[in-house]
Amino acid sequence: MRAEQVKKIAVIGAGTMGAGIAQTCAAAGFQVTMRDIEQRLVDGGFRRIRDPLMKRVEKGKMATSEVEAIVSKIRGVVDLKDAVAGAQVVIEAVFEKMDIKRELYSELDRLCPPEVVFASNTSSLSITEMASVTKRADRVVGMHFFNPAPVMKLVEVIRGSETSNETVQLVKDLCGKLGKEVVEVKESPGFVVNRLLVPMMNEAFNLLQEGVASAEDIDKAMKLGTNMPMGPFELADYTGLDIGLDVMEVLFRETGDPKFRPSPLLRKYVRAGRVGRKAGRGVYEYGKA
Repeated sequence: MRAEQVKKIAVIGAGTMGAGIAQTCAAAGFQVTMRDIEQRLVDGGFRRIRDPLMKRVEKGKMATSEVEAIVSKIRGVVDLKDAVAGAQVVIEAVFEKMDIKRELYSELDRLCPPEVVFASNTSSLSITEMASVTKRADRVVGMHFFNPAPVMKLVEVIRGSETSNETVQLVKDLCGKLGKEVVEVKESPGFVVNRLLVPMMNEAFNLLQEGVASAEDIDKAMKLGTNMPMGPFELADYTGLDIGLDVMEVLFRETGDPKFRPSPLLRKYVRAGRVGRKAGRGVYEYGKA
């Protein structure tokens, strides 16, 4: 299959990443189904798409008709079979838990014709392990978008042990149609970006725990000293401390390297429900979520 043959994309998951990926695909002209396990979650996905776009309308950066053109290409569904019917590519963006993903891929494999390609938006987990529960391991690939998906230019395309050259090329070409730049990565814990970024964010929590500097000054140091657009704590709050902790635990478990051992302070924040902007507080306070 070639990218030109892809007309419909099914996005499984309507959370922050799923909604962003669905919007990105729709804006590029694809027909999209966005699926989650409850209607309220699907409705939440549409709010995540529409609200930021309407803010652009208010600022004169988009027309209302452009927003409607994007949203009209997305159909929200709860039934998985309905979601994948007629899709040439399925992009999975569910919780970053291997058991959940394996269960989903097993079900997708039963529902989809054998030529359909499965792409995971995982930020750290094994593509090979996900593919192992299917009968199409050569057509399972990593397609790691970054948050916010409609804005961030990068997609990491991850090759599992059985992923075919044809599947990798299809997804790379598809990314081009989505207006994204690609880096191709062999399967490795955390891939490229998180393998480099996560230890830095983790060490920021260690510095804060040790009282070396305040959270504000650590962020200021990294922004002004390395030209980062966001400091490590601002970024952690934006992406979610719970997600960051999940990635760290995968890296530590897979590599055994102590540099990936999660900071006790990060664990404490997550246990307290301080998981970032989405909860109204993380390292910083944001008011009611």
